[in-house]
Amino acid sequence: MPNYNGVWSISTQYQYAADWPSPPQRGIMGGGRTSAGATNVIQFINITTLGNASDFGDRTVTQARPSALSSATRGVFVGGQTGNTIDYITIASTGNATDFGDTTNSTYGGGSVSNGTRGVTHTATGSADNTLQYITIASTGDAADFGNLTVSRRSSDKACNSTTRGCIAGGVAAAHGSDVIDYITTASTGNATDFGNLSVGRSQGGGGGNSVRGVFGGGENASQAAVNTIDYITIASTGNASDFGDLLATNSGTIGALSGTTRLIFCGGYLGTDARTDVMQSVEIATTGNSTDFGDLLAADNGVSTCGISDAHGGLA
Repeated sequence: MPNYNGVWSISTQYQYAADWPSPPQRGIMGGGRTSAGATNVIQFINITTLGNASDFGDRTVTQARPSALSSATRGVFVGGQTGNTIDYITIASTGNATDFGDTTNSTYGGGSVSNGTRGVTHTATGSADNTLQYITIASTGDAADFGNLTVSRRSSDKACNSTTRGCIAGGVAAAHGSDVIDYITTASTGNATDFGNLSVGRSQGGGGGNSVRGVFGGGENASQAAVNTIDYITIASTGNASDFGDLLATNSGTIGALSGTTRLIFCGGYLGTDARTDVMQSVEIATTGNSTDFGDLLAADNGVSTCGISDAHGGLA
């Protein structure tokens, strides 16, 4: 790019627009479970580069299996395995979370979606539940009723969104390994509609995507065996998920995920027999193929971060 001084004309700015650096995309993970138990640690990465996570601050509560959603400026962590606290952070800064309000029950790894203005969370308890609740992200206060999923379940961690639609996939219904994908219109309220089915029925796992494509990875099948499958959907349509590729390793249930405009990051994972991994791995959302190594969470024992957010996910396009 020429080193011009002074005021550029509009035509000159457009001429060299492609040379301007893209703004960084920040991904944040909050809470989860280590081998020592639940954690309140929040950590962050730059999605556009490769590298290890850095410390951000702490949640107001210590919870495993929280859910999360975000606007371009604010990240919100919702509940956890045994709690209903909602707290929030400012994504561009670092520091501890602040209290936002409460849901009516715990989330137990419920899937969350947002369009930048509103966030919707599946607030299932330890038992199968179909409750959806919503918040207005820029405000504070308790969650309100949105509607219901088509099938009661828990551990529906896999979710993705466009600017208009949110999809929540899988979970534990009558048994482990549900393959149901539901969708909602985020700006409205009402019950979810059937979208299609996962390529492999499973609970837990991680999901995300851009405004066009949703990607789901990991989880536990009907036999509660670890699954390394990655599959994808086209969010604006309906239909069954298609095979995308495989995770680096077979990471069960509580693997986390977050996404930027072009890249999705899977974070940590549970490897069975109380073994956890700090590995982060990534895929390019618009392509298909196996994941590749991205970097590591804060510590080898930091293990599982079940909720991830960013300032550049599909709901913000």
